[in-house]
Amino acid sequence: MFAMPSVHVKRANLDHPINDLLADRFSPYAYDPRLVEPAKLRSCLEAARWAASSFNEQPWSFLVAERGDEAGFAKMLACLVQANQAWARQAGVLMITIAAKTFTRNGKPNRVAQHDVGLAVANLTVQAVALGLGVHEMAGIDLDATRQAYAIPDGHDPVTALALGYAADPGSDPGHGDRDRTPRSREPLSQFVFAGSWNQPAPL
Repeated sequence: MFAMPSVHVKRANLDHPINDLLADRFSPYAYDPRLVEPAKLRSCLEAARWAASSFNEQPWSFLVAERGDEAGFAKMLACLVQANQAWARQAGVLMITIAAKTFTRNGKPNRVAQHDVGLAVANLTVQAVALGLGVHEMAGIDLDATRQAYAIPDGHDPVTALALGYAADPGSDPGHGDRDRTPRSREPLSQFVFAGSWNQPAPL
């Protein structure tokens, strides 16, 4: 059993109360190169399994590479853009998400497949925070290299990558961890919650 490192938390500055797991979630750049326990990894993926999806289609797949599998981890790391490789190489687990483009029930295009993949990743992320882990999602992947490396079939598209592991003290990786010290910020509700017409703030 590995010793638990101190976990850096970057809590949101809230305008309204939300669940602590959501308030404490952030996307670490500095990771402790500790292996993620298999039971915790399974719990995160089980949470993804129970996400909502259109017609319960569950259009998601996850490619998983654990740090303990050096060849497998290196293979997935190579699918990330170089800027992401620089910090993600310290994470305990890397994953790539895949979306099925059509419904299995009728073969028609599933226009919300990537939305539903996002719901599954959101479930996974909240479960990870509950287990003391951090998740950093990435758009920066080489889609063609990923498709070739993993023989992803037609009808399925790679979507994103994510790093999963134990957040480290930002000082452990000065080149990237400094980003973990910057305050989290979001647009206020008035900027994206509308009623009556477009760009008309809802009277909440």
